[in-house]
Amino acid sequence: MARKLSLRQYVKRRNGVPLGASSSLTNMLKNALGAKNFSQFWLYWNPIWGYYLATKIQKPLTHFLPHTLALILTFSISGLLHDLAVSLIKKDTFFVCTPWFFVMSLAVIVSSKLKVDVSKYPFFIRAIIHTSTVIICYWVSYFALRLM
Repeated sequence: MARKLSLRQYVKRRNGVPLGASSSLTNMLKNALGAKNFSQFWLYWNPIWGYYLATKIQKPLTHFLPHTLALILTFSISGLLHDLAVSLIKKDTFFVCTPWFFVMSLAVIVSSKLKVDVSKYPFFIRAIIHTSTVIICYWVSYFALRLM
């Protein structure tokens, strides 16, 4: 049976440094951008947010949904929460992140199924690949929304 990690333990596992350490941001960026695949990129990206998404959304969803669907819903809910936050700040409807995060979930699934592994490339190339994937997912969602 898997042991439940606390937020502090989770962040230390992902960043290699304790929660709130001065090198947290640097380590997060280095680990995420240097990840061996797009799925692993998301394990390292924003570990505090990732902890709550994993423990409060994805894990409960996997009790009654297939892992792939739970992953898509987790990304989509994260996007919806981002859209809600921006909408509240702007005091206007904002709907960009939900479709964008949905597309990123598909990129995670496809790249995992294809067993994409960019670990053989230097850090700089891996960083470009992951950043480009995020940007391409945004473009796909942007143009898909325009077609609707």
